[in-house]
Amino acid sequence: MDGQAGRQAGGASGRAARVAGRPRPRRLPVSAPWVRPWPRVAPGVVPSRWENANTQHGVDVMTDTLTVGVLGTGIMGAGMARNLARAGHTVRAWNRTRDKAEPLAADDVHIADTPAEAVQGADVVLTMLYDGHAALDVMRQAAPALGPGTAWVQSTTAGIESTGELAAFAREHDLLFYDAPVLGTRQPAESGQLLILAAGPSEGRDVVTPVFDAVGARTVWTGEDGAAGSATRLKLVANSWVIAATNAAGEVLALAKALGVDPQNFFDAIAGGPLDMGYLRAKTALVLNDQLSPAQFAVATAAKDTRLIVEAGRQNGVRLDVAAASAERLERAAAQGHGDEDMAAAYFASFEATPSS
Repeated sequence: MDGQAGRQAGGASGRAARVAGRPRPRRLPVSAPWVRPWPRVAPGVVPSRWENANTQHGVDVMTDTLTVGVLGTGIMGAGMARNLARAGHTVRAWNRTRDKAEPLAADDVHIADTPAEAVQGADVVLTMLYDGHAALDVMRQAAPALGPGTAWVQSTTAGIESTGELAAFAREHDLLFYDAPVLGTRQPAESGQLLILAAGPSEGRDVVTPVFDAVGARTVWTGEDGAAGSATRLKLVANSWVIAATNAAGEVLALAKALGVDPQNFFDAIAGGPLDMGYLRAKTALVLNDQLSPAQFAVATAAKDTRLIVEAGRQNGVRLDVAAASAERLERAAAQGHGDEDMAAAYFASFEATPSS
């Protein structure tokens, strides 16, 4: 074993010892509301609420509770914090704009004044911020209160390069780093039905799994090394499809309007066939019914994510023309004043002025 490998192995074993030596979270009674039939799952998929559980009479019962510091309570973070509290965990939340976090107090979430206050004594820190730079800045503010061996669930869509920087910060502060972006928007975040894409060391998964269970319907593990960014890479691939589909939906409506075609005739033509899909109908309905606010996923955030996709392709020798055009459309819609509306508002980028109804 060379010196570097020895240091890595020593660091991993040290962290494992610290995790093992930390006080175990308190136990809830077996009557807790997480009892359901044991599921059948595909390899590589961790179903909700199965690890760290007791099995009795063919059912699994989640029993551990944790102290979780949530940094960022925007569209996604608020729903995640609320579901963590409803699952019985102790939750301390911080948001740059405190007013946006205050409503969580009604769900027994403690609203912290600083990132350091939010993470003090936490078993798990969860970051759901705008981008990688914001996540690193906030974690630096939290650093004085971070305990060695604390698990860091990093759910911000940060991009590949920033994920490496965040993982380096975790190493410097002896944190267990989990690259854990999610698939889903406001509604699944609020209902605890997100899909978690996760990569990180097995030694701490019994600690982070109850967090994933509380906020998501299932977890897909992509690797053992969060620093490699395998979960973030999968998130970018998935987002590339979502963003392309959203922009295509907007252009369908724009072209139909320009040509005098009733959109319902288009939906009738594709109904039940391979070209029909629920996502198309959901996004076009937001435009047609003027339901773009509150956003499920905002135009400005989608534009940021799309630029991460384009840059990831460029750095790996792939030209992504549709993604590049999608980024321009989203940025144009934001410049028109639709930045805080649902990403379906990219529809307006097809027009020089607001289209008449």
